[in-house]
Amino acid sequence: AGTVAVIKEYKAKGSLTKALYAVVGFDDGLAIIIFGFAAAIARMILTSETSSEEINVMAAMIGPAKEILLSLVVGSLVAAGLGILLKTLRSNEEILILIFGAVMLTLGLCEAFHLSLILTNMIIGLVMVNTQRGELLRKLGEQLTGVMPLFFILFFALAGANLHLSELPHLGVLGIVYIAARSFGLIMGARIGGSIGTVEEKVKKYVGLGILSQAGVAIGLALIVKHEFSAIGKVLPSGLTTGETLGAAAITTITATCIFFEVIGPILTKVALEKAGEINMAHSRK
Repeated sequence: AGTVAVIKEYKAKGSLTKALYAVVGFDDGLAIIIFGFAAAIARMILTSETSSEEINVMAAMIGPAKEILLSLVVGSLVAAGLGILLKTLRSNEEILILIFGAVMLTLGLCEAFHLSLILTNMIIGLVMVNTQRGELLRKLGEQLTGVMPLFFILFFALAGANLHLSELPHLGVLGIVYIAARSFGLIMGARIGGSIGTVEEKVKKYVGLGILSQAGVAIGLALIVKHEFSAIGKVLPSGLTTGETLGAAAITTITATCIFFEVIGPILTKVALEKAGEINMAHSRK
């Protein structure tokens, strides 16, 4: 969100801007898929602490694979239906109601079939953007722009409510390692990928700096860990299960480090776009 906000604020244009849009979307989608498999393995390990079941990694992979495939199918079907219905509407109010109706329908389907809510909604957006005409997408964007700040506030308020200040002193090394590893991975990964893909030098050099902002998806996945792992694992002397401890550590680490990345991330995105010559310098100084 921080990266896209900077691009829109400064009306950036160019190859780096296009690359940032593409990488941000792909990065979120890939993170959700990897999370699905990693969470399955973690759940299996925690469950083995209180049972005699053997750890079978291959068996654990089947569930996430089905979940991802079904999320793709459901998201595509909802997007197709949404696209058809939107073409029959005229007023902006009706469009907004239909959008939220589609989201609620998706929520119900995800709950019923145990699918990834985040991934399914991302698929809806992906299909809509790539199949609908520009005028319809413009109307959708106008309607969502007006209400998104409210949802951002609610989302981060929920994340903040799960941030336990008493856990921050214990974050220490874990937080530092997380920040360093994430920054190094994004910057160097972008450089390596750019070299392999033979992209423009400015894209290879600056795309890593432009995607350091971290917020929505990371916090959403951390909240899932906290919610779904709370009853898993053996009971520790503190009275909490291993899963509860893991969930608390995940949400505390992600939320706390998000503050860091959401402060420094947009600044570095602006620097990257300026260095790449894709921001009007006079506009950026306003």
